[in-house]
Amino acid sequence: MNEMISGVGEPVVTDATKGGGSNAARIAEVKAWLAAQFDAAGKEVPDFEYTPRSIAHLYSLATVSQAKTQAANIVANDFRQKAAEYRSQAARIREILENVGLAQESLPSNVVASAQVLANVANLLNIRDTELKKQNGSSFLVAMGDISLRKTGVDEKRAKVHKESKTLLEYTRKAIARLTYLKRTLAQLEDDVAPCDAQMENWKTNLGVMASKERQYMQQYNNYKALLNRVGYTPEINHGVLVEMAEHRKDLEKKTKPILDTLRSYQDLPPDKALAALAIEDKKRQYAAAEKYLEDVLQSALATSD
Repeated sequence: MNEMISGVGEPVVTDATKGGGSNAARIAEVKAWLAAQFDAAGKEVPDFEYTPRSIAHLYSLATVSQAKTQAANIVANDFRQKAAEYRSQAARIREILENVGLAQESLPSNVVASAQVLANVANLLNIRDTELKKQNGSSFLVAMGDISLRKTGVDEKRAKVHKESKTLLEYTRKAIARLTYLKRTLAQLEDDVAPCDAQMENWKTNLGVMASKERQYMQQYNNYKALLNRVGYTPEINHGVLVEMAEHRKDLEKKTKPILDTLRSYQDLPPDKALAALAIEDKKRQYAAAEKYLEDVLQSALATSD
């Protein structure tokens, strides 16, 4: 009760609570209610200030408490009346059973135990109203049917849950297998890291060497290109032109060979200055004619390639 008083809030003060007569009546009711409550608990009412707020709140608590107390008394009286009726009916049934020789003391123990089990089942099925049994003799069977239906529903739910659990178990097994495979793959990849790193280092080294070779070959290419430009190489001088020029050179060699042989034979002549000068002039003319012929052949070959 002390906790209840200490937990009192601060309700809004209305005009009615400010009225003199009404306020005094409420204070009297609150005091009477507090005295009754604390007397029931064997304690004295603590001293506190009766303010309009506390009186209003305590009055509302007293009203609610009195209403609940009245309702509880009504329910208790009803239960007492039902208990008296049940005791009267039990006495009447006991008298009837004794008259027909079915008193509890005269029944075998197994019959008493069966009756006790039947009573427990009735309590479990919530069919305790004897009047209902008189009006409807099948109430026990109806309750059994209801509990059977509920059992069937529970079985169905259990089967559904079992099916779902099997499905989840299958998913779990697959997940475990997948996890094992992934772990094995991860371990294999971790084992392959070192060889792959070594291979990557080898490739990196080879790449550096190839880059160096590329720079070297590019330098050689530029050098050869500059050399060809210096000697007058043009793109028109292709392989076919060179082959054709080589063939013409062979032809010229064949034609100039007799002249060279003749010149060599002149080396065996007696040293006559006049004849030697004539022979030299003749050979010069022949050599000039051969050179002119060679130039004509080369020019014609270049013109044919264009």
